[in-house]
This record gives sequence, C-alpha cells and structure tokens, in this order.
Amino acid sequence: MSGPPQDERAQAAAVDRLLAQDPRNPRALIMKADLLQRAGDTRGALSHYQAALRVAPPAERLPADLARELARVREVCRQAAERYEQSLRARLGPLDPADRSVERFSHSLDILFGRRRIYHQEPRQFYFPGLPQVQFYPRQAFPWLDDVEAATDAIRAELLQVLQDEGAFTPYVQSAPGKPRIYGAAMLDNPSWGAFYLWKDGAAVAENAARCPRTMAALEGVPLNRLPNRSPSVLFSLLKPHTRIPPHNGLVNTRLICHLPLVVPPGCGFRVGNETRQWEEGKAWVFDDSIDHEAWNDSDQTRVILLFEIWRPELTEQERALVQAMFAAIDAEGGQKPAWEI
Repeated sequence: MSGPPQDERAQAAAVDRLLAQDPRNPRALIMKADLLQRAGDTRGALSHYQAALRVAPPAERLPADLARELARVREVCRQAAERYEQSLRARLGPLDPADRSVERFSHSLDILFGRRRIYHQEPRQFYFPGLPQVQFYPRQAFPWLDDVEAATDAIRAELLQVLQDEGAFTPYVQSAPGKPRIYGAAMLDNPSWGAFYLWKDGAAVAENAARCPRTMAALEGVPLNRLPNRSPSVLFSLLKPHTRIPPHNGLVNTRLICHLPLVVPPGCGFRVGNETRQWEEGKAWVFDDSIDHEAWNDSDQTRVILLFEIWRPELTEQERALVQAMFAAIDAEGGQKPAWEI
C-alpha cells in the first residue's frame, strides 16, 4: 500500500515541527487537522480542530483569514457533534421523560452534548457545604404546598385589593446608605420589580399582614426559614411589562425559595441554572436561588407571584440551630442590624 504523496508528507513534517515549537498555534492545529482528515483519521482531526477553537484568540483580535478558518472549523465540529449525538441516542433507544431517573440521565446527556451548562450553588454571603445541587426541587417533596395552592383564589383576591393602592409596592432591590451601588445596578431602586412584604427581615410587617389575613393563614403550615434579623421574607413580587430581572445569585444556600403564581400573563419566564420554566397560576414550585437565575415579563401586563423562603430539607435541626447561632453571633459582633435582602 502506498503512503501519502511526498509533498503531503513534507507538509505534515513541517506542521509537526511547528507544533513541537508552539503547541497552541491555532493555524498549525487546523493544518494538522486537515491533514489527518484527508488521511481518514476523523477522530484525530476533530481533536485538533477542537484544540484550535480552544486556544484561538478572542474574536476581536483575529485576522480576517483566521476568523474565516475558525468559522469553517466550528461548523465541522458542530456537524460532527450532531452526528455523534444522533448515533449515541439511537443506540440508547427511547427514554421515558416521566421517569425521574431517566429525566436526570437525559440532563446528563444534554450536558455531554453541550446543550446545558453545569451550574453550582454560588451564594453571595454564606455557603453551607455538602448540600445537593438541585435547581428545581421535585414538587412531591413538599406535600404542604397542597394547602398553599388550594388557597390561591383567596390569596389572589387579597393581592388584587393591594394592587389598587399604587403606593403599596416598593422596589424589590433598594440602595442602602454607605453601601456601594454595584450589585444589581440595573434593577436597583427600580419600581418595575416591586415588592409588598408580609414578612421582612424575620418579622411580620403588621400593617401589610393585616391586609392579607387569608394569605397569612395559608402559610401557617410552611417550614419558613428563620434567621435572626434576616428571614423569613414573605412577599408579593411584581414584575411590570417588558421587564427582565438580570441573572443573579441569592445570599445563602441554607434556604430554598417558593413561588406561587397569582397573575401570570403569557410571555413570562423563569430560568434557574440550565432549566427554564413558565409560571402557571396556582401551581407552586421550589428552587435553589443560590444557583444563577433570572426572570422576565415580555408581555404588556403585570406579573405577580407570592414568594416565600423555607429551610432546605436536607439540613438537620441541629444544623439549622447552628446557622441561626452563627448569624446571631455575626450581628453581636457588628453591633447593628444587618443590611439584608431576600
């Protein structure tokens, strides 16, 4: 069997010498990949194409000819990944999406094929290690939500009364004296994302709670997260038309956030990590807000949900008590009430 033509062997040798001197040279990696592709080594070619994409400079620093080459390489890799995914899924056969184990396995395939990113808990203030990385929790893990959902109509009726008071809602994220205005600048003091608190900083807001007795009653069986001077917070969260809450992470990962949708026009959505959902009125969900999340209202109407926070179910009673004691110690050390937000 004859080998490659002499000029191609010479070209391959020259490329190998160049890569020995500069293994991160994107042009040389592409040339090597093209040679391997012509020789029938598809796997070797793809590994070099992918390496070229990884080491290439940012787009704004690319010469025009190299940008064109990288665009070609990117398309080659995309087509190869698509063929590989189709082949692998065909070998696995159909999967039942209603099966919880299959659902998680399907998500792992999405990550494998680059359709999902990997997200982790990244609370901005306090991280409790060893807790599971769950974006949206299974609904059946919180049977007490049945009673909350059953009260949806009564809760909505109280909300509608509050909405008649134009001054009832305040901006969800508010600036504090002496604090830098760097976090959440797009929504800071912005009334498009509003809040009407029934509980705030760990205490009931008496006047507001008195206006919503049936809402307060619906939450009596809820394991609200309790931290001195901090939580629980219970509020109606309002998002005005054509408003987006930018991606952000919550303060701690020792709690979970619950949403009960009350007024939800079409065009509203919510993302936690790599999972996106649409609210359905009267259908609650529970999620980990220490994972990157965002919300939007692309409609011409206002969206409102009931929002409250609960303890993570994985924390033992002793662990909860230790977390409470730690925050109490922090407050004693600082000598003042903390600046806290939900």
